[in-house]
Amino acid sequence: MTKTPTNWTSRDDAAVEHMIRRGASRRELLKMLMASGVAVAAGGTLLSHATAAVAATPTTGGTLKAAGWSSSTADTLDPAKATLSTDYVRCCAYYNRLTFLGGDGNVQMELADSIESDDAQTWTIKLKSGVQFHDGKTLSADDVVYSMNRHLDPAVGSKANSLAKQMAEISKVDDLTVKIVLAEPNADLPTILSLHHFMIVADGTTDFTTANGTGAFKSEVFEPGVRSIGVRNDNYFKPQGAYLDSFEFFAIPDNNARVNALLSGDIQLAAAVNPRSLRMVEGNDAVRTSISTAGNYTNLNIRLDVAPGEQMDFVEGMKSLINREAIQKSVLRGLAEIGNDQPVSSANRYHNPNLAPRDFDPEKAKYHFEKAGLLGVEIPMVASDAAGSSVDMATVVQQAGAEIGMNLTVDRVPSDGYWSNYWLKSPVHFGNINPRPTPDILFSLLYASDAPWNESHYKSEKFDKMMIEARGALDEEKRTAMYWEMQEMVANEAGTIIPAYISNVDAVTSKLGGLEANPLGGMMGYAFAEYVWLDA
Repeated sequence: MTKTPTNWTSRDDAAVEHMIRRGASRRELLKMLMASGVAVAAGGTLLSHATAAVAATPTTGGTLKAAGWSSSTADTLDPAKATLSTDYVRCCAYYNRLTFLGGDGNVQMELADSIESDDAQTWTIKLKSGVQFHDGKTLSADDVVYSMNRHLDPAVGSKANSLAKQMAEISKVDDLTVKIVLAEPNADLPTILSLHHFMIVADGTTDFTTANGTGAFKSEVFEPGVRSIGVRNDNYFKPQGAYLDSFEFFAIPDNNARVNALLSGDIQLAAAVNPRSLRMVEGNDAVRTSISTAGNYTNLNIRLDVAPGEQMDFVEGMKSLINREAIQKSVLRGLAEIGNDQPVSSANRYHNPNLAPRDFDPEKAKYHFEKAGLLGVEIPMVASDAAGSSVDMATVVQQAGAEIGMNLTVDRVPSDGYWSNYWLKSPVHFGNINPRPTPDILFSLLYASDAPWNESHYKSEKFDKMMIEARGALDEEKRTAMYWEMQEMVANEAGTIIPAYISNVDAVTSKLGGLEANPLGGMMGYAFAEYVWLDA
């Protein structure tokens, strides 16, 4: 009897397609499929479909111009300090990580040849040999030890410090072997090392006015807040190398202007297109969209340590005032999934399906506002185009508030400087969070008491203890139960309101090939430059 893939999903398609693009042989692919319970005949059929999906032959050459939605004079080529999508795009092009998160969500080796542990606490990392930095230096264990230790140095200001603090020991075993000992077991370490901040820099690097990495491109021009140009690295260690001769990346903050630049041919990729603009793209054969839902979101943040968020009644009132369905349908044009005020989306296997979103209940909201003595008091909500769709969301909230006598105003500020001047600082403001592959990463970055991006200044000793315990729990059932409870704590106790998990929409020229969805976000998890090509 021939087995057929009865539970085959798009995720499995992505895995096969990714392996094809990575150069796997047909024998290797069939072996993988048979290991998954797919018979040779069925496997052959699947491979035919997958091969057809990537049949467009990559072409080498050309210059790609791509535009993101936000930039800053604080743009950096230091992976440890990367904050904006512009930083991630450049770091992905110029550097490499030890591991890479593929489109199928599985961890793949990049600079590492293997990462192994018997107890999820002591890890041995074997490096690829012969990898060269752009300046000709050969990659060694010293570079990895230096790169990891940078995250622990307060003077560096690493955005991944809270994650890196798990590493109690980082040491060189030999030229191509590194040992990492964690303070507590964490089976997620290979996934953590795939995050953008953990790019490997050369030992002793302190000057980041340019980028000396191992990546597919070399930095030729870098003007913070303006643009960057990367040129193909002909000594790249991956056999396929980059297809493009060069790529230029910059920001066009205005959404319509960004789409019009694509339609006019000035750029070939417009990142994070507002759903309202899809009508400008639809029906145009010269452009197409790339849509992925990986768990990114725009959220309304209420700081719990200052007025008015010091009063939980205000926070509760706001959570009941959010018309999530209206935001999903009207603001996001249906390209979203309703959220329940915690960051682990349904795309993640640890998502708590029993945690229902708050109902839209203006009368309940009014009760809480009156109890807090804030009904009619002017309260500004700081929004910006830098936080995608936040201005439209704020308008929906403002209108709902006006109907019950709540005086919520929309303080629209420029994109330039938003992340450094308003985000995390204003009492009521919007954020925009890119996807992260594990709950531990999300909680460590956003909700631990000492989290660098603790948007509502949420502090809970119980939550902090549970986070550490769940991290080391090798019993999957126990770990899942803890993550479910932590999601409930965030939804009920923190001041972050997450109305929807947004589908990311990148608009591209029809001549652009190779762009795939990735769980780390739009633009192929910001790593597009290495993998895409332009047809003549």
